[in-house]
Amino acid sequence: MVKWRLIYIVGCLLLTSLVKAQDVEFSQFYANRLYLNPAFAGSEYVPTVGMSYRNQWPQNNHPFVTYSASYDQFVDLMNGGLGILVLQDNQGQGAIKTTMAAGLYSYSLDINRTLSVNVGLKANFIQRKLDWESFVFSDMIDPLYGVIYPSREIQPSNLSKSYWDFSMGIIVNYKNFYFGGVVDHLSEPNEAFNSVQNVAVLPRKYTVHAGASIPMGYSRGLMKSNFSISPNVLYQRQLDFEQMNYGLYLSRSNWVVGAWFRQNLSFDFDAFIVLIGYQTDNIRIGYSYDYVISNLVKTNSGAHEISLTYLLGKAKTSCSGTHFLRKKRRIRAVRCPKF
Repeated sequence: MVKWRLIYIVGCLLLTSLVKAQDVEFSQFYANRLYLNPAFAGSEYVPTVGMSYRNQWPQNNHPFVTYSASYDQFVDLMNGGLGILVLQDNQGQGAIKTTMAAGLYSYSLDINRTLSVNVGLKANFIQRKLDWESFVFSDMIDPLYGVIYPSREIQPSNLSKSYWDFSMGIIVNYKNFYFGGVVDHLSEPNEAFNSVQNVAVLPRKYTVHAGASIPMGYSRGLMKSNFSISPNVLYQRQLDFEQMNYGLYLSRSNWVVGAWFRQNLSFDFDAFIVLIGYQTDNIRIGYSYDYVISNLVKTNSGAHEISLTYLLGKAKTSCSGTHFLRKKRRIRAVRCPKF
């Protein structure tokens, strides 16, 4: 019965005239930096390939599964970064499938030796599809025998919807501190499958994220440590939905561990997120788990997320941050977390 209720609820939401949508969400925000903020395009300054997999509520028969892949690099002639991002989200084992392909550009401006600003734009082409045969409506269910009746629900005239969507973002990097802001869905596209009869506007989403990278290393004779701590906060608002994420990363040598809380502004806690990551000069691998602490804890099993990032080059590191010497000038990278 759980899976039927889930599919029925999702189906009803899709067919109503007004939909209050919530975007796909990743717990490893900075491992999916192009999805978080287009101003991150090219921020590694070397060609970078990233992949992510998220499985939400895996113990349910119809979990929410999301895949993403990205590529970006810095381009000297454009004084900024270019990137591409592909994402697919499957709800109810493909009952609702959303595919997104995006192109990104960011412009980098070094104001002085300690302050830099990145501004980014993202253009998305989005396609959403319904597998009508996968939906189970209430009039199809017999209390004793289950799904045995045909439904009187009318199938939408279109089972596929495509549209363009646009985002813009900014990142300010000052010494070991960084601040970012994003506005998604600038054009507020209509997601309704029967767009002639219904209007389902995708509301603008506003994101603010900030943090710091605080080195805690020491050197005592032959003993050295490159330990660092990174507190972070991320706030999002979409229509009447508000969410606050705050947490901490601890890094030492090649290892990173992190913990986050997710809640709304009424202090209704949703999840506690734990993360472990391993990184070298070229490869980063991260795993995180969302442990649900809200009232949904009895009906779902959290979320697993895996990220893999590969840098097609090697960045030099100094006490003031990662940099490259290009055209006799120093370009500084954002000192944000990598997961």
